[in-house]
Amino acid sequence: MSFIALQGVTKEYETNRALSGIDCTIECGEWVSIMGPSGSGKSTLLNILGGLDRPTAGVVAVNGTDINTLPEEGLARFRRETMGFVFQQSHLIPYLDATENVMLAQYFHSIPERGEAEEALRRVGLGHRLNHRPSQLSGGEQQRVCIARALINDPALVLADEPTGNLDRTNTKNILELLTELHAQKQFTVVVVTHDPFVSPWGRRIISMEDGRIVRDEPVRS
Repeated sequence: MSFIALQGVTKEYETNRALSGIDCTIECGEWVSIMGPSGSGKSTLLNILGGLDRPTAGVVAVNGTDINTLPEEGLARFRRETMGFVFQQSHLIPYLDATENVMLAQYFHSIPERGEAEEALRRVGLGHRLNHRPSQLSGGEQQRVCIARALINDPALVLADEPTGNLDRTNTKNILELLTELHAQKQFTVVVVTHDPFVSPWGRRIISMEDGRIVRDEPVRS
């Protein structure tokens, strides 16, 4: 059984159809990149996959659970226990330091543990920035905090929406190398939405979307 299985996933907003009958499977431990122009539906698909939005129709099965059938409380619990999120905007709390921002994810999952949060930051190379607030961190450092926060609860699935969209090429490469290293260690499943042709080949597969449909699904050529 595939770790992710989408069947006939459709999303409509009044007169606009954002997704049209998406069928797709992703295996456990895969790293898949979703590409497409603005308005192609890639971010909508990621939001539905993460339970941040619900489809108008179709099945969204993650690790054997059709998350579209879960009540809101059950869906929130499933997200906390199964998923980690990295967005283009860091969404860090400005008055909390790096460690406290990571601990916030622990708070919603189980019990905050400062030592674990500090170790997570050390793993992403921020052992010297534990007590720095977001305004004292560079863009690349802020994204490292986001990755530490996304991984602190050992999620089976990491969803990233344009995670390097605000970074220069050097920091983009650094973040992708970090995510590659952590992926090799933890073997979580990764789905990355991007419009950047530099980012997409870091995964194993590239799914290309246009007008709410998948138009190509092919392995990355080495």
